[in-house]
Amino acid sequence: MLQQPIRKVFDIGDGREVTIETGRLARQADGSVTVTMGKCIILATVVANKEPKEGQSFFPLTVDYQEKFASAGRIPGSFFKREGRLSDYEVLVSRLIDRALRPLFPDDYLCDVQVLVTLVSSDPEIMPDALACLAASAALAVSDVPIKEIISEVRVGRVNGQFKINPTRSEMEQSDMDFIIAATEKNLMMVEGESEECSEDDLVAALGVAHDAIRIQIKAQEALRDLKGVAGKRDYTKPAQDEALRDKVYNFAKDKVYAVSKGKLSKHERTDQFAAIEEELLKSLEEAGTEEAPFTADQKKMAKGYYHDLQYDVVRDMILDERVRLDGRALTEIRPLDMEVDVLPSPHGSALFTRGETQSITTVTLGTALDELLIESAAKSVYSKFILHYNFPPFSTGEVKMMRGPGRREVGHGNLAMRSLKQMMPKDGEDFGYTVRVVSDILESNGSSSMATVCAGSLALMDAGVPLPKHVSGIAMGLITKEDKFAILSDILGDEDHLGDMDFKVTGTRDGICGVQMDIKVDGLPMEVMKQALEQAKAGRLHILEAMYTAIPEAREEVKSHAPRVVKMFIDKEFIGAVIGPGGKVIQEMQRETGTTINIEEVNNRGEISIFGVEKAAVEKAENWIKGIVAVPVVGETYDAVVKGIKEFGAFVEFLPGKQGLVHISEISWKRLETLEGVVKEGDSMKVKLIGTDPKSGKFKLSRKALIPRPERKEGPAPENN
Repeated sequence: MLQQPIRKVFDIGDGREVTIETGRLARQADGSVTVTMGKCIILATVVANKEPKEGQSFFPLTVDYQEKFASAGRIPGSFFKREGRLSDYEVLVSRLIDRALRPLFPDDYLCDVQVLVTLVSSDPEIMPDALACLAASAALAVSDVPIKEIISEVRVGRVNGQFKINPTRSEMEQSDMDFIIAATEKNLMMVEGESEECSEDDLVAALGVAHDAIRIQIKAQEALRDLKGVAGKRDYTKPAQDEALRDKVYNFAKDKVYAVSKGKLSKHERTDQFAAIEEELLKSLEEAGTEEAPFTADQKKMAKGYYHDLQYDVVRDMILDERVRLDGRALTEIRPLDMEVDVLPSPHGSALFTRGETQSITTVTLGTALDELLIESAAKSVYSKFILHYNFPPFSTGEVKMMRGPGRREVGHGNLAMRSLKQMMPKDGEDFGYTVRVVSDILESNGSSSMATVCAGSLALMDAGVPLPKHVSGIAMGLITKEDKFAILSDILGDEDHLGDMDFKVTGTRDGICGVQMDIKVDGLPMEVMKQALEQAKAGRLHILEAMYTAIPEAREEVKSHAPRVVKMFIDKEFIGAVIGPGGKVIQEMQRETGTTINIEEVNNRGEISIFGVEKAAVEKAENWIKGIVAVPVVGETYDAVVKGIKEFGAFVEFLPGKQGLVHISEISWKRLETLEGVVKEGDSMKVKLIGTDPKSGKFKLSRKALIPRPERKEGPAPENN
């Protein structure tokens, strides 16, 4: 018989309740929890190996979030009709959980840990990504897997000027902010999101609201843990340590590492010199060994670890004490910038952006509505007209690696750039019918290639003629802390990211923040430090924006000559059927005759038509054709008509696309005609005037005669008088 489940219920505001439960499902996992809100139910499990793998030198944490289509009563649309590899959306949610959980584990914990989070029941209004990390953290809390603290995540939106925790899908459509924040009881751990040019103060306020809500969720997890009776965490095997060897490494290499760190070297020069010192160190330790006490393979591995610890300590102390960075820059200084647009002849837009040793070449391709991207999740399937892909080939860091599909890092970096640039893209309903694909290929990388993608993407979009009202730039910030000292670094290098306590990326325009991604690796980050980092990031963002406006100050007025042309039209919905025609006959004929692609759909209770074509004249021809179909004939107006048929009583002509009328034989000419033979024939063009409609049939009555001057009557001889 199943044991009684253990539950804890708490309120997240507005009377909305969340239930966390353990002891009912997946009982053989080390920790298992369900989180329920409305009809949304998430199952989270955690399993950890008891011992690390032999030779393990890093923490192997795996986090996978998956949505079962059955949770929403749907069958997957794939060929196999089953869930396959994680979608980009699922990867992004997995990253949100991973980035929040990873700092919770002890630094010397090296056992494999697998966290699986599954949406098993979907609610159309509840967004599960905001609850997924709560479920994962609760599963860890009720297990004996060693973690230092309990965390949680919430989404913060701003609807009608008011902050709201975990708003519904409908509410998010009206929100101008969308941030997911993770935190412990005391400290912020992770921030990810976007906004419509919010201020730094707005972001700080949102973080405060989120942290208050997270504390409630942490207390609920603690209560659930206590109800289950979790006594403590398991012991684990810690890596062996040799303090005497550590002292030897520090004594031998500290001054050498400091000299290289102060050398203002390029990335590869610095890497080569650090590697040379390591080789020299290992050789010295090996030579110092004796037959009785040789330098073993295990000691060599330990010495390498201590050497990397030494680099970490030396560089951090140099930055904190001397306010000098690895490349010699001041803390707030941005690396040299170089940017150029229209660098490739064939793409519809292109830009090359270089900042120090980071470089992106970015292209823009303009497509039709048929090129829209289908984004499918358990809850819904939607189409996106804005696509951004980020590629990170191994040569960008001078490495040799297998070329595979995009990894989680590529998906995450591309998503941050997409969310940032999306804020300035034309909104649905505006007169811009293109599907837009941006592709960033990173050619060099030494510090925040995702921010280079944002800058290069903004430049390339303006080069393509996409009507962005403002440029968007991005900058990556770093933080070094030690006791009561701290240093905030603008435009961090890759090494500074690795050894720093915070990776903080901020994107935006001159008027506000568009995107944020932050990971904090240290406890106790004061809010004042956060505010200073935001202000320093703003100064760096504005500096980069000035250079971008110099490269291209505004979007080109027109797309390039080799880009497809598009015209967007809006018609009353009752005309949609007339434009399409029976069985699609009319729209197919238009596309065949003009060589264009025409897409029509009902949006907001009206017809929205997009016409795509390579040649401007072809697009105009299709546009005029549609205008004729939807035009309402007006009595007294003049039209260009084409004769479609001849009868003994007159000619039938098409005077608007799809609209025909009769020019009676008496309305052809001022002369009395017995027949139309030799006067007009099928295919002839003529100007006609709409003179009325038949009161019985409603058919249009047209006249050619009305547009011809009436001939003067010839006067004959006067009659004779008898």
